[in-house]
Amino acid sequence: MARRRLFITFISLLVAGVVVAQELPSQGPPILQFSFSNPGARSLGFGGAFVALADDATAAFANPAGLIQIARPEVSIEGRSWGYSTPFTQRGRLVGEPSGIGIDVVAGLRDETSSNDISGLSFFSVVYPGKNWSIAFYRHQLADFEFLSQTQGLVTQGLFGPVRFVEQRVKTDLEVVNFGLSGAFRVSDALSVGLSAVYYETALETVNQPFLPDADESLGIFAPTSYLPERLVASVAYSIHDISWGLNGGFLWTVSPRWRLGGFYRQSPRFELRAVATAGPGGFLFGLPPAGAIVDASTSPVALPGVYGLGWAFRTDDGSLTVAFEWDRIEYSTILDSLDQREFESDNIVLDDGDELHLGAEYVFSRSKLIAAARLGVWLDPNHRPSFTTESSALERTLRPPAADEVHYALGFGLAFESFQIDLGVDLSDLVDTVSVSAIYGF
Repeated sequence: MARRRLFITFISLLVAGVVVAQELPSQGPPILQFSFSNPGARSLGFGGAFVALADDATAAFANPAGLIQIARPEVSIEGRSWGYSTPFTQRGRLVGEPSGIGIDVVAGLRDETSSNDISGLSFFSVVYPGKNWSIAFYRHQLADFEFLSQTQGLVTQGLFGPVRFVEQRVKTDLEVVNFGLSGAFRVSDALSVGLSAVYYETALETVNQPFLPDADESLGIFAPTSYLPERLVASVAYSIHDISWGLNGGFLWTVSPRWRLGGFYRQSPRFELRAVATAGPGGFLFGLPPAGAIVDASTSPVALPGVYGLGWAFRTDDGSLTVAFEWDRIEYSTILDSLDQREFESDNIVLDDGDELHLGAEYVFSRSKLIAAARLGVWLDPNHRPSFTTESSALERTLRPPAADEVHYALGFGLAFESFQIDLGVDLSDLVDTVSVSAIYGF
């Protein structure tokens, strides 16, 4: 069951034309949120368009080639708060009109939102520069995400009347932290290159649990489900607790005093994915072993998305205005392509690569030893929610419908003193809101 789809069409409860269908969907990749945008509140205020700037300690991750611009040792620290609002299909009619029986009173489908707020240390780095070289160490929170969904009355029209699907509870907890050692070298006055060796720690737990209705009689089948432990059919758990290594590289080219180009590549890290299906108390209705017994277990390699991108930056002669653009290609399809297809079939799942487009601007107000800066940014986050193809079941397509691209709006403010800089950045969108405070100290 963990390896492939489990379909049991009907349980033998045909009373007064009411049917409960036990169609358990293929789980597919969980709904996840990564943080591929560059670290630092200054970058956040730019809308993430930072690869062609990379002129502070956050360059250790954003573009290691930019470390060559730092003239003295620096320490950078950032705290972020993420507010996630992740929609999911909760209830309603897949096909036909409501019968008015129990919970079958909703025409069409209704969404609910899984809301979660997470705060913590998101970035830390130390930079030590030389004459034509620079080295840095950093820690970066690549992902910190939680999700919980519970359906409550998904119904379709059957041959003998309304058909209620088994309720599904899905819980996901993801955390990815990477540690990097970065170096930069000045090739010429106009060109620098950089390279990072990156160590990843990943912890993923996602559990899918189908539940039977609270009671087996006719009216009980269409009553609200309480997700009683004794009505659990099975638990299908996917987990990653593994480490990996990768390489990141970048370049920075000063085309002219006003224009600069930058680019980067971040290698896709690989981990081991484990899947375990365990029978629940209600599994005996499907011929499963006693509760607690392992029905199936399997493992497979899996890779997180690789990322590469290019960007440009323009700065006026007096340095007061900076405009930056960045294009990032996120290889989301790597997640599916890296799976062992003998253990985890994914032919009926769609997860396409995406293009992030970042645009931002900064205006600097200089007064004596105090420099203040205001920033605005906007960027496009492409759809990266896995969905099922038309060859999948109606329930699968309902639980994982295609999502839309999302536009983020950002703003920020910063103060820079002789050896200290503090920045505030805010990034707002329909699904994810981010607030960042970062500080850089040079000595």
